[in-house]
Amino acid sequence: MASGPMSSADSSSLSTLEELSDAFDSALGHHDDSSSLGSDSELNGAAPYRQTDRYGFLGGSGAQESLGQPPVELIRRREAKWLEMTSHWEKAMARRYKKVKVLCRKGIPSSMRARCWPLLCGGQALMDRNKGKYEELEQSPGDPQWLETIEKDIHRQFPFHEMFLSPEGHGQRGLLQLLKAYTVYRPREGYCQAQGPVAALLLMHMPPEQAFWCLVQISERYLPGYYSPEMEAVLLDSEVFVALLHRVCPKAYKHLKNHSVGPLLYVTEWFLCLYSRTLPFPTVLRIWDAFLSEGVKVLFRVGLVLVRLALGSSEKLRDCTGVVETLEKLRSIPAHLLQEDTFMAEVHDMAVSDRDVERECRGQLAKLRKARPDFSYSLEQRLPNAKAIFDAQQLEEAQEPGKGRHPAAAFLIPEIVVDPPPSAPKEQRRLERERLKEQRRQEQERRKQEQERRKQEEAARKKKPPGRKKPDTRGKTFHVAQRPMLSQAQGGGEEAEPGSAKRNSAPYLDTYF
Repeated sequence: MASGPMSSADSSSLSTLEELSDAFDSALGHHDDSSSLGSDSELNGAAPYRQTDRYGFLGGSGAQESLGQPPVELIRRREAKWLEMTSHWEKAMARRYKKVKVLCRKGIPSSMRARCWPLLCGGQALMDRNKGKYEELEQSPGDPQWLETIEKDIHRQFPFHEMFLSPEGHGQRGLLQLLKAYTVYRPREGYCQAQGPVAALLLMHMPPEQAFWCLVQISERYLPGYYSPEMEAVLLDSEVFVALLHRVCPKAYKHLKNHSVGPLLYVTEWFLCLYSRTLPFPTVLRIWDAFLSEGVKVLFRVGLVLVRLALGSSEKLRDCTGVVETLEKLRSIPAHLLQEDTFMAEVHDMAVSDRDVERECRGQLAKLRKARPDFSYSLEQRLPNAKAIFDAQQLEEAQEPGKGRHPAAAFLIPEIVVDPPPSAPKEQRRLERERLKEQRRQEQERRKQEQERRKQEEAARKKKPPGRKKPDTRGKTFHVAQRPMLSQAQGGGEEAEPGSAKRNSAPYLDTYF
């Protein structure tokens, strides 16, 4: 679909690219060159000349503007919250991103979008890091082929908006310079027709330099690969959309499959132009508020709600007998169902999460790579939401401190030395068991040494000669006997009288124990 020269590719990739181009061109063919659906939805018949609505579109009326508007007091309170939050943006994104997301879902006040959108998408930080870069790109002559193609498409972008009425007005001239600067900044990607309405909507809310860097962030951070010549990301996301539709709305999925209505016939314009040419302008702004906060998930949710509103019941499918009738049904959803508050409530209630999108992306990417080995798109190029983009920019600034930033505005990640974090309860119990085990081991070692010492002392005592002991005679029985007397024959003397032997003491005693 890119309007410039393409790199060489095989026949399969070329046919896919031609299908995408035909799908987007056919979508453009349903809109007159002098109008776009995003602005036409604000018009009902002939409108008074130069009478504009609150968004700057011709043909608005005060009665229409008063419908669906929140009270002035509520708008003022929301403005005060956004002023306070944007004054401390780094703190809000680092600590209170959920609060930022909730406020974006409620809708950013019109007076604050010029300040909030560049902060959400990271365009403001990128502009601060590249001072003077846009002026350099703007002054560059650019590729004449790209310039010719851009000039042919300029008049198509919101022609009923007061900013883009005149070919020589500041709106069309600024849009031409912005798109030319992008072709110089990214010469490989060049210019894509779908970038026109996206850049024009940004220019309605902010100066050209801010709009340029926001377009860079959308093209490189939110939707990488969408506006490249190969357009592989669009092909991948169309398959992901069909897989999600099969889960959330099986009836519509079955109808589209039976009538061979491929996703490229309707999803291409929705995703590439971020619904700026499809829905009423107030609803488009609310979609952008959520998209810049929550990322590509919002595009899938919006598309699924549109298909469900158009083809979600048997009554709605009764008149859809072919491809043409089905596509016309998708384009003619009743206006009251697309009112911003009602529609966005259904979008945020759609059960599709970041995890669902990532899981389907990986599954469909594997299938595409199997079918087309040259498919080179990588999911790591896309960041899921504003918080991820903010963290990535903070990391880049920490690695390259002070690049293009004013010292007072720098927000660097400080280098802090901290103690190791406390161990987990399970780890603490393990360490306590090891400590007690070591104590028991030491106690056993001490007792063993004490026993060895006592054994050595006992062995030393046993080696000494034992002393003569006095016999212990307590409680013992003694038997005393007189030594027999020698006879006269043996002793040579007179025989002693028996009585005298008894009376005399024995010469010694024999003691028996």
